[in-house]
Amino acid sequence: MKTGYMLAGIAVMSGVTWAIRMIPLAVIRRRFRNRFLLSLLYYLPYGVLSAMIFPAVFSCCGSVAASVIGCAAALLLAFFNAKLLVVAAAAVFAAWGAGALLPLLGIL
Repeated sequence: MKTGYMLAGIAVMSGVTWAIRMIPLAVIRRRFRNRFLLSLLYYLPYGVLSAMIFPAVFSCCGSVAASVIGCAAALLLAFFNAKLLVVAAAAVFAAWGAGALLPLLGIL
């Protein structure tokens, strides 16, 4: 890949990102009072992040059963308000352990 082509791509992406962030600031001067719109804007990042991450959870381990076990461990610990690092580590170890044990037990 040529350096000029790569730099042009980076410049275009930077410009688009800047425009997406600056146009609403330049156009809308006052604070929103609509409760629905405020609620939508508050929860939108969580919804988008979940929509991007959750499908990948079930295809990350190579085994859907191991992925489901890891996801279940994460959901269970998150339900009981465990810390994020604990939830992530438990999900990884549960999926890894399930991926290692399920074939030995003849389930996969």
